[in-house]
Amino acid sequence: MMSVKNKKRGRPLKMGGKLSSEAIVESAVRLLEQSGKVPSIRKIASTLDVDPMAIYYYYSNKTAILEAVTVDLMESIYEPDGHKSWRDELLCLSVSYLRLLQDYAGLLETMLAMSDVSPAKIFISRFEEILSPLNLPEPDKKDAMDLLVDYLHGFALAARCNDGNKSLTVDVARGPITFYLDALGGKANLKDVKISR
Repeated sequence: MMSVKNKKRGRPLKMGGKLSSEAIVESAVRLLEQSGKVPSIRKIASTLDVDPMAIYYYYSNKTAILEAVTVDLMESIYEPDGHKSWRDELLCLSVSYLRLLQDYAGLLETMLAMSDVSPAKIFISRFEEILSPLNLPEPDKKDAMDLLVDYLHGFALAARCNDGNKSLTVDVARGPITFYLDALGGKANLKDVKISR
């Protein structure tokens, strides 16, 4: 006698029939946190107890899910509230971003491989909001952001490569970030000062 395997259909059993884009993103985020790598559509569907094809009703492909996941995670980084100095706000933003990259091991590589810039726009808009009181020219603002982001990404990658030695923690990054903030503050204060010889 031939046994027939029960096939999962598009309706999720564990969720009472309420599959949604939010449930898919939440599941993908949990799986990314647990495994440190981007989950497959099959793995997400299995976690939600649905047929993998049901996921495609909400997202056209894996890239669309990755964008939604990275945007969701990036939304959790520090959001300036205007109650702190620009230095404190930028330190909070930097530390929260590093912690996010530390908590989700595969996130940085995923974002760097993406052609969509939606996740990066979240960091950029918060960075620009924080720096607005400095009135830096656009080229200086871009250079400041590029330098900080490159440092944060490099630190996150070094920390992950140095996993056996727990000496590279977010707290270790505070010194270099503070040095960067001092230099940036000096640039903002001295931008109109001419050096005489």
